[in-house]
Amino acid sequence: MATSSPKKSSSNAARPPQAVKFSRRTSSGRVVSLSRDDDIDISGDLSNQNDYINYTVLMPPTPDNQPGSGSSSDTKPDGQQGTYGASRFASDSQRTSRRVEEEGGESGPAMGAKLDRRVSIMNSANNRSMLLRSQTGDFDHNRWLFESKARYGIGNAFWQEDDENQYGTDGGVTMSDFMDKPWKPLTRKVKVPPGVLSPYRLLIVIRLVALFLFLAWRWQNPNPDAIWLWVLSTVCECWFAFSWLLDILPKLNPINRATDLAALRDKFEQASPSNPTGRSDLPGVDVFVSTADPEKEPPLVTANTILSILAADYPVEKLACYISDDGGAILTFEAMAEAVRFAEAWVPFCRKHAIEPRNPDSYFSLKTDPTKNKKRPDFVKDRRWIKREYDEFKVRINGLPESIRKRSEMHNSKEAMKEKRLAKEKNGGSLPPDFKVEKATWMADGTHWPGTWHNPTADHSKGDHAGILQVMSKVPESEPVLGQPDERKLDFTGVDIRIPMFSYVSREKRPGYDHNKKAGAMNALVRASAILSNGPFILNLDCDHYVYNSLAIREGMCFMMDRGGDRICYIQFPQRFEGIDPSDRYANHNTVFFDGSMRALDGLQGPVYVGTGCMFRRYALYGFHPPRASEYSGMFGRIKSQAPIIRAQPESEEDESQPLNVHPDLDLPRKFGNSTMFTESIAVAEFQGRPLADHASVKNGRPPGALLAPRPPLDAPTVAEAVAVISCWYEDKTDWGGKIGWIYGSVTEDVVTGYRMHNRGWRSIYCVTKRDAFRGTAPINLTDRLHQVLRWATGSVEIFFSRNNPLLATRRLKFLQRIAYLNVGFYPFTSLFLVTYCFLPALSLFSGQFIVQGLNVAFLFYLLIISLTLTFLSLLEVKWSGIALEEWWRNEQFWVIGGTSAHLVAVIQGLLKVIAGIEISFTLTSKSAGDDEDDIYADLYVVKWTSLFILPLTIIVVNLVAVVIAVSRTIYSVIPQWNKLFGGLFFSFWVLAHMYPFAKGLMGRRGRVPTIVYVWSGLVSITVSLLWISISPPDGNTASAGGGSVQV
Repeated sequence: MATSSPKKSSSNAARPPQAVKFSRRTSSGRVVSLSRDDDIDISGDLSNQNDYINYTVLMPPTPDNQPGSGSSSDTKPDGQQGTYGASRFASDSQRTSRRVEEEGGESGPAMGAKLDRRVSIMNSANNRSMLLRSQTGDFDHNRWLFESKARYGIGNAFWQEDDENQYGTDGGVTMSDFMDKPWKPLTRKVKVPPGVLSPYRLLIVIRLVALFLFLAWRWQNPNPDAIWLWVLSTVCECWFAFSWLLDILPKLNPINRATDLAALRDKFEQASPSNPTGRSDLPGVDVFVSTADPEKEPPLVTANTILSILAADYPVEKLACYISDDGGAILTFEAMAEAVRFAEAWVPFCRKHAIEPRNPDSYFSLKTDPTKNKKRPDFVKDRRWIKREYDEFKVRINGLPESIRKRSEMHNSKEAMKEKRLAKEKNGGSLPPDFKVEKATWMADGTHWPGTWHNPTADHSKGDHAGILQVMSKVPESEPVLGQPDERKLDFTGVDIRIPMFSYVSREKRPGYDHNKKAGAMNALVRASAILSNGPFILNLDCDHYVYNSLAIREGMCFMMDRGGDRICYIQFPQRFEGIDPSDRYANHNTVFFDGSMRALDGLQGPVYVGTGCMFRRYALYGFHPPRASEYSGMFGRIKSQAPIIRAQPESEEDESQPLNVHPDLDLPRKFGNSTMFTESIAVAEFQGRPLADHASVKNGRPPGALLAPRPPLDAPTVAEAVAVISCWYEDKTDWGGKIGWIYGSVTEDVVTGYRMHNRGWRSIYCVTKRDAFRGTAPINLTDRLHQVLRWATGSVEIFFSRNNPLLATRRLKFLQRIAYLNVGFYPFTSLFLVTYCFLPALSLFSGQFIVQGLNVAFLFYLLIISLTLTFLSLLEVKWSGIALEEWWRNEQFWVIGGTSAHLVAVIQGLLKVIAGIEISFTLTSKSAGDDEDDIYADLYVVKWTSLFILPLTIIVVNLVAVVIAVSRTIYSVIPQWNKLFGGLFFSFWVLAHMYPFAKGLMGRRGRVPTIVYVWSGLVSITVSLLWISISPPDGNTASAGGGSVQV
């Protein structure tokens, strides 16, 4: 035992200074390095089990912090030690050495040799001066640093390259040890405070119990005086309770998320052993923009969207943009060509001056000071120049229709003269009687436009034209191309002037083929982009939704590249709108859905896909399963188990070879079409979309540096293959639209596509950025808004009556996620009960009866409890979602307006399609503003009569007439019954308050009511009066019951 201690001490003494591994991560995500002995209180709400991660702190062997403590302590006076000699940072070898000397251990020549080697840093020409002490007796650090030209400790600021061994690098501690950084996640969850979420959940339970007791009381206490009124009201209230339950259950677990863009740059864009040049290792992103009609979707709006995408802050060589022109219009084609030319100046200008937003129209329309936070002295000059260029660009875009018309007329006249001359030569000098020359639409290069002509003919109409694919900007260089000073343009010295690849695509259309509207156009883009760029991620935007935050793509990539990101099928961004009237009369912002419901779904299996502002994983869009999935069984899906792996069946096998217990949505896709190049791109996209395998906990990752190879340039065979895959016959006998890509068969293909992915076990993420990611426009006109809601509601009805009903979902769909999708299919049917309930107050006032026999204490108590719990739930929902009370109230109002108009019509149309097979056609929502250019809200006051107005207008008129009749009858009654009158008035005013925005919309700009409203009001009033007289004719006596009646 006596001999073992010196050996142990000797072995410890030979080690380098040990590292203290200790740090914590704060609630904001910042890593704070701590000593293991620091007296810091880290208990409380900010600490958790994941706060502490490995970090390395090295204590350098400065002259007063030497590993050998025996000699240094002997030179000090009694009771005095070196500044660091007895500090709490002393290494284990120091403490062992002291203990050995005190115990009389080894202190001979061997120990002296070790001490000499440990203090070898002091062997210099002026070591004597370095050992001089200050007047206080402590070591003079400043003098030592000055005379030795050394550094105090090791830090992350700067160090000299010489004297690499002065800290004992030959003993095992190297600079690479110090530079090892802790693994940082790219995202983190920010949970809703328990002080808000716990009362919210408790109130849900209380209101649920109150609703159950109230409905039980209602069924047990009928109103014998008006049994029909009691039955109707009770049935409606039961459905409203069921509808509320479907809506509130998915909101039990709302969460927020945050990203770390700095960590993303460190991992993917910094020099490392696997990436010596520091080139971007991020995966590629293909951005899809869809348009169909340049009349309703102005080319200038689409061009601004394209410019914002091309200027996004993402590696240029990894970004590609595609536009799908489903109308095949030459106006859109030439507008995009002009946009690409303007982008050559706009994109470098945005990079040079960090412009936000990068939509030129929105940027130049900002009301704030444009010079704020701009430091370059040439900014004002550059902005003035680019503003003039943009004005000229707008003039060119606005002049394109006239330019195309004049060009076509010129070429057509020349062609007509040639045709006439040839016809005369063939016909003996005279024109044949059936001579006719087609008026074609001509391109700028003097050739026929292959798409839709202004005068449609065979092979050149909207539903009959060839496929068009034009790469308008080539694949950028892999290395930055720096600009040069140019007197005619801007000074782009040191600025990367490359722009991403941009392609115009118009798929082939022929008569006799079902082209499946927007879903078919998006699938054509998926195939064409797989051939040209094959980005593993796809960002889908509408033509009027532009990139408002240039870092939005990076924010989404943080989730895809983080640990567990390989299980994410898409990232849904919230929709934000511009040009909405300040009062948001028709709830166009829809913040209750985007900030409330979608945040809550993010705490389950993920938000639904809403059609735009969504970043897809290409591999998930192809219909494949996630690498890992779970199944949920038992009561309410509480039993979680690992989902089995379903192997792909060969394409040659028959469908009967599939096991009978396999859900159709779990059947893997097999028929991608006959393009070998496309099929080979699938595996490449899957590999490139994997997260970085830089940590042991990252599963299914890819090695660092795997995406550094430059993209090969495009050649003629590749472009020809891309044209082939957008042909109308390519999807024949394939799984496109069924298992692959956007799903066909519904007007709301977005919801169905997202549902299919969730049904396979994928999950989605809701990414709410600090600065809005994307912004777009929404219809502020009442008619356009109702038609938009009608399309959404019709799609929901189609989902309910199709195989996409969540009641038929797989066990990979979570229980509450299933409830959320069930609510999507159920909510239009609430209109049947809502319309009935809106007429009940009027019927109650007409009849003098009420839904209950009397306003007793039990009814009022239940009504008070239900109303108070709903109010408090709304306040707490406003608290955790961040919406305003006015926005919540506008949403409630438009729920009643839409429910009594568009939703009811959607149910009827859906039933007609399911039962009678009658197809439904919808008009495209106009993206253009009103005729008054001086008033951006001019479209708000335009009254466009539609049949959707009939039922809400009838409800308003009937309730107003009922209020007048009931009040008059009660006032002139001998024994007035005010309690029944007030009950009916309360519910009638509830209906009218919700209908107020609708009535205001009918009055136009200055309260001028259209004539049609007066006509309908008079007609409804006369009809209601005559109907009531025929049902309950006056008896000539003044009644004394039921509130009385007017004596005739």
